[in-house]
Amino acid sequence: MTTTEKNENKQSDDPLGSGAVETCGKVDDEPPSRLNQTKKFRLKYFPKVSDQDWNDWHWQFKNRVTSVAEIARFFHLSAEEYRDMDSVSAVFPLSATPYYLSLIDFDNVNDPVKLQLMPDTAELCFDAHCCSDPLGEEHSSVVPGLVHRYPDRVVMVLTDICPVLCRHCTRKREWKNGGWVHTQAEIDAMLAYIRQNPVIRDVIISGGDPLTLSTSRLESVLSALRSVPHVEIIRIGTRYPVVLPQRIDDELCNMLSKYGPIWLNTHYNHPNEITEESRRACDRLVRAGVPVNNQSVLLKGINDSVAIQKSLCHKLLMSKVRPYYLFQCDNVQGTEHFHTTIETGVGIIEGLRGYTSGLAVPNYVIDLPGGGGKITVQPDYVLDKQADEYIIRNYKGDIIRFKNPVGHKVLGNNVNTVNVKTAAKINGEANANRAVIRS
Repeated sequence: MTTTEKNENKQSDDPLGSGAVETCGKVDDEPPSRLNQTKKFRLKYFPKVSDQDWNDWHWQFKNRVTSVAEIARFFHLSAEEYRDMDSVSAVFPLSATPYYLSLIDFDNVNDPVKLQLMPDTAELCFDAHCCSDPLGEEHSSVVPGLVHRYPDRVVMVLTDICPVLCRHCTRKREWKNGGWVHTQAEIDAMLAYIRQNPVIRDVIISGGDPLTLSTSRLESVLSALRSVPHVEIIRIGTRYPVVLPQRIDDELCNMLSKYGPIWLNTHYNHPNEITEESRRACDRLVRAGVPVNNQSVLLKGINDSVAIQKSLCHKLLMSKVRPYYLFQCDNVQGTEHFHTTIETGVGIIEGLRGYTSGLAVPNYVIDLPGGGGKITVQPDYVLDKQADEYIIRNYKGDIIRFKNPVGHKVLGNNVNTVNVKTAAKINGEANANRAVIRS
């Protein structure tokens, strides 16, 4: 029996040289309860740590919990649970910052933060349809660390090091390789490829987590990218505002402000992760001219309900963060126990659209296996379509006729004209007219 099944039956050192609780489906309304929880956590487990150290991201990073023996300080583990977690962490390591651990309600076996970071024996139950690299990133890598899948954008993977190892991670395959950072020669090769390909206008800096690098080292990459005339925007993918918001300090924000436009995509999965510290981190970024988007992953037993997603999206907007994507969990080995049905994701969007502001409705996205790319999936609002008319259902279930101008042509990238019936037949998808799928 896996740890997940049991729960359902129960209710490095700095290697880079840088100098609200859900219970029974309910969510605490505001961060103060978790602020008190963090204070109690510190008094109990880190009583001698000063505020200065606790709020220093270097201290947090150096004092990550990385073994089951350390985890046992915070959780009561039976001998069987200890052995199970130890066997899982031998395959898929664990890492958590003291700050992120402080968000856990240790009396709740299904705490949403705990479920994202604790090793679970379900991770060793591999499903045949899952693999280590479902998105085909290695196949799409033009030089080591640089993924070029879409025509006008690339992903630069600078490191595989993260302060917290999320159990649903898409790049979980890298954990077995230990902590690494691409060498300057490897980064130079990525930059050379970008310079030689003027079609590239958008660069996403990713990892691991690129904010693990020192501010000066990250600046050297940003400065080099800004020297390339055809690079218009830079994006940074990071979970630091969520798991270690102390990293978003004045030094970092002042540096980022020099190389805009920079967009930062972060990764909140549950409203309990939105604390006063994380809000301040996002506020600093926005004041530095760095807009913040959120990319959640739909996770079974963590955020797979309309109520939790609505609470999350509302609190994100109040924190100056735009809900951007809600990802279907990728088919990564060791994440199968987090997978929901696609109907679950569509149902969440249907429960949000019309019932809250459009700003609070993320795009529900499936990143297709084999490097097929992202598509957004929507509820079936289009019931029928003719050359001159669409029959459409609104969010309340009302059926409305909408005139379609006859003879209007849509110019696509690969074909002269595209209509709905033609698009429905692409790649043999004869039933594509049953849902609205937008790329």
